[in-house]
Amino acid sequence: MARIHFIFEDKSIDDKVVLCNALDKSILEITEEQDIHLNHNCGGVCACSTCHVYIHSGDSYLESISDKEEDFIDRAINPRLESRLACQCILLDENADIKVEIPDQKRIIGHEH
Repeated sequence: MARIHFIFEDKSIDDKVVLCNALDKSILEITEEQDIHLNHNCGGVCACSTCHVYIHSGDSYLESISDKEEDFIDRAINPRLESRLACQCILLDENADIKVEIPDQKRIIGHEH
């Protein structure tokens, strides 16, 4: 089972640790299943930057970043070296252990789930 530790830039939201069967799922899909708020205007097809997250650890368990994803990350609010788009973070290992920070969603205009 994968272990995904979600932390939030908005400190009014408590951390959440998720244990789930997540092989071949994206971080975005997992947030949807776990009722974790993460905007996603394009519906998860790597055509915007609203599902921008920070991967603090466990990036080796994820598909590598593509050139297209890098282009959209440049458009995100406050991109950093650990920035990724949740829709493109596909888990490659059923025993993944990942720490993900979700930026403050109040600063992002987007679709809520």
